[in-house]
Order: sequence, then C-alpha cells, then structure tokens
Amino acid sequence: MSTTGSVWTRVEVGLNALAVDPAGLGGLWLRARSGPVRDRVVAALPGLPLPQKRLHPSIGDEQLFGGIDLTATLASGRVVERKGILADPAVLVLPMAERSQPGLAARLAGALDQGTGHCLIAMDEGAEPDETLPPALTDRLALHVDLDALPYGETDLIELDEEALAQARARLPQITAAPKVLEDLTLLAVRLGIDSLRAPMLALRTARALAAIGGGTEVDVDDLTTAVELVLGPRATQFPQEEQEQDQPPEPPQPEPEQPEQDQDDPGEGQSLDDLPLQDILLEAAQAALPADLLAQLAARKSGRGAMGGAGAGAKLKGNRRGRPIPSRRGRLDTGNRLDVIATLRAAAPWQTIRRQEARIERRLHIRTDDFRIRRFEEKSDRLLIFVVDASGSAAMTRLAEAKGAVELLLAEAYARRDHVALVAFRGEEAELLLPPTRSLVQTKRRLAALPGGGGTPLAAGLKTALEVAIQAKGRGMTPTVALLTDGRANIALDGTPNRALAAEDATKMATAIRLNDFPSMVIDMGQRPERSLRALADTLGGPYIPLPRADADRLSSAVSAALDA
Repeated sequence: MSTTGSVWTRVEVGLNALAVDPAGLGGLWLRARSGPVRDRVVAALPGLPLPQKRLHPSIGDEQLFGGIDLTATLASGRVVERKGILADPAVLVLPMAERSQPGLAARLAGALDQGTGHCLIAMDEGAEPDETLPPALTDRLALHVDLDALPYGETDLIELDEEALAQARARLPQITAAPKVLEDLTLLAVRLGIDSLRAPMLALRTARALAAIGGGTEVDVDDLTTAVELVLGPRATQFPQEEQEQDQPPEPPQPEPEQPEQDQDDPGEGQSLDDLPLQDILLEAAQAALPADLLAQLAARKSGRGAMGGAGAGAKLKGNRRGRPIPSRRGRLDTGNRLDVIATLRAAAPWQTIRRQEARIERRLHIRTDDFRIRRFEEKSDRLLIFVVDASGSAAMTRLAEAKGAVELLLAEAYARRDHVALVAFRGEEAELLLPPTRSLVQTKRRLAALPGGGGTPLAAGLKTALEVAIQAKGRGMTPTVALLTDGRANIALDGTPNRALAAEDATKMATAIRLNDFPSMVIDMGQRPERSLRALADTLGGPYIPLPRADADRLSSAVSAALDA
C-alpha cells in the first residue's frame, strides 16, 4: 500500500485513514494556497463521519465554549445559555490557519487532547516560511500535506466509499500490532530528528486505520511503511544517513547455520514483524517521503534564528483603535478605550435578576463597571532596516563598492515591501546618520552614491548611532532591525582615539546595549577573510553572522534578504 512518489495518492490514502479514525489521528494540516487543487481536498471532507463546523482565526471563547444567548435572555427575562462549537464532536475546518493566535491554538489543542471526538482540518495558506500553523497544532495532527507545488493535472476527484469505511471503523477496535512496532517507530522518529513522542503514536494509529481498511486483523509491514510516509516523513528535520552510519553497531560474527531456502527466496513471507529488519524497511519508506526542500528549510531556519521574521512585517501590537479584531477583554473606559457593547451585555446578563432585587432604582438593565469589555485589535508595526556601512579605509580598499551595490539592492527590496530604511556610515573618527528613516528610494540612492571612503574604523560609533536611531524609531511605533556591513578591523574608540583594544571593548559594549534593547540584528563580514572578532560580535548581538568574502553585490543582498525573511 506504499504511496511513494505520488503526493496525491498520499492525500487520498490519508483521507481514507482519517475517515476511519478521525479523533485518533487528530486531523490534517493542509498547506496549500486557495485554488482548484485545494478545493478537491475540501470537496472530499463531507465523507468524514462527523458534521463540519467552520472556524475563524479570530474566533472567541464564547463561540468555542458557549455562553449567554443575549437575545433569548433579554426576551425571556431569564438566563438562556447556548452551546459552543466544541460542545459536540465535529470536523473543525480552520481556514487561514497560519493566522491563528497562540491562545486559539492552545484551546484547540486542549479540545483535541480531551478525546471528545474532534477532528481539525487546518488549511494553511502561508506564503512565507515563517507564516505557518502554530506548533501546538502541528504536533497533534497526524497528516501533514503540502500541495503548493502540485499541478492540477496530477490530481483527481477523491471519492470515499462510505460503506467500506463504516465497516473499517467497526473493525478498528480489534486491530492489533506487535509489541516491537511502537519501539521501532520511536527510534525511527529520533533518527529523523522528530522530538515529539506524539509522532510515533500517531503513526501507529494511522497504521491501525490502514489495516482496518485492508480488512486485516493485525498491522503488517505495508501498513507501517505507508503510515511512516504519511506521518513521519513530512515531520523530518534531518537526513538520517549520517546518523545511521554513526549509530550502527558493528555486525557480530555470524556462526549460526544458514537459513532455510524458502526464507531466502521469499523474505517476509510467513514471518512476523519481530523477525524482519523493520527499522531498515521503515527508514527507506521515510526517506522516500522526506520533503524535497528539506535542506532549504533547514538553512532558512538556521539563518533566520535571531533575525527579524516576516518580509515587511514588524512586531505585533495590541491596541483598541485599528487592526485585525481579536477577542475583547475586561477593562476600564477612563483611558480612551472602545467599549464592546455586545460582549458587555453578555457579561451583565446573568446577574440581572439579583441586581434588580438589590437595586434601589428600577430600571430595565443594570450594568456595572465589572461588566465592561474593551474592544481589542492587533496590527503590525512598520519595519525599519538600519544599514550600518563601514566606509573606512580598509573597507574602501576591499569591499566598499560591493557593499554599496548590495545596500542599494536591499533598499529597492525594502521599498517594494514598504519598509522604512535608514543609513548610517562610519569612517574617520565618528559615525554619521546619512539618511534618517525614510521610504524615499531616490534620496537613499543619492546619499549612498555620495558616500566617500577612507580613514579609521570607528565601529563602536557606528553601533552607537544605530542604537540611537533604533530607540527613536521604536518610540514612534516601528520595529527596527540593524544590519552591520564591515570588515571588522575596528581601531577607533568612542572618544575618537586610535586604540584597537579600547575600540574592540567599546564595540562590544555597544553590541550588548543593542541586544539588551531587544533589537534584532545581523553582522555581514565583507572582508577578504572571515574575521573571528566579527563572529564574536554577532554572538554578543544575538544575531546571525554571515561571512561573504568573495560575494558580489547580488549574492551579498540575497544572503541578507534570506536572513531577514527566514
């Protein structure tokens, strides 16, 4: 029942397994943009044996868990409660799942852990690597499918045989598995870099569902290999070959007599799972299902650690004026907050009978300050890229021309993303803010082209000026990121004196100050050889170190963009 080589076949087999045990498998993480390919998967969801309920990424607790039916309560004069979406088992369809907040992810994860029969279909429409489903949910959904690169011509209609699946659900409680199976799945998960214990258990549940579909009474090798391709392969975070060679113990001498001929002719025929090299078989299945872009994903995660996430997106800000609505919270009205009238009435409704009895003045509705619910919104601040360029004599003789070209390309990309940019140059004895935060591409290019080279390397002064610009920008609601381009040969201290030791000490102090202010940063080494001091400076800043000794302007800008956007 292997699904190797066919993404769409994995989708069909996975949906059949999910229809047999929707609560046990948890659900499906479907990463695909809206289009005809995804529509074919959505069209098959009614075949699951549960009613569908559609969620919204900003759904509140009252919709999930239930609350006061305000209209019925006011009409009848007594508290009338209504059930929430999570009251009964259902297929929970969550579009735009990449926008889910941690609070919603935690609530849905709790509902899946309670074993109340829910099944989640998370439709991830993220366009960037960092726009993805929260880990709390990906860990609990057995099936992970990425259809972004799948052409429509390689898809087909998915038809679920409801009668056959109903019979498989009836057989599922009687399906057994050998004791060794879960141990082998767990060891395989470790070799693939999967650090969750849920993954091997979900793989075993998937294998049992596949065995029930096949009409058997026990999980066999085909069921396990298919389960590995569906569950463990997409979760892999490392290639297992090297680890396999290191961890493989030396083979002991084999003095045992030769096996019977029938066993050599038909390996696995008539043998139990305990007699087969199960880990090797499952490893081959997992390798066949590894993501094609696994290396690129790992590189993006590594380069993006410590850099600002999201192209053109700054930090998330909570407010009560504009942005994307998020659930309201209890609050006060004396600070200019906006009242959520409906939520306030819901909070006050259960207490109306008691308040009427206690009130001295008769009125239809009694509302107190504890009932006030404040509207809340979430918006993303503008990102500011602060380029700190080394224009000293050492840089001018080596890489200043490439650095100028790279910054010019980066500025053009920042302009396209509607980012703000600032330009700080340091040379001689001081640093200069050549360009305050702006979106003017023409003005930025003009200032950069006029940047001269020569003199000492006051690295600490450049970092100090960048810190001052970042603090001012943060006060105006921006999210600053510092990108330092230098060859690392600092020789001018903050007081302007030529002293290499003091210059290095001052640069470390300024880097520490930038990190303490929680400003993301990166260090681009544009020297002819990688500089140890710059690697140490990047560690102090808490950002990535990018050595580019022989890169031209295009490659330099591409590397910086990858670090910013990863």
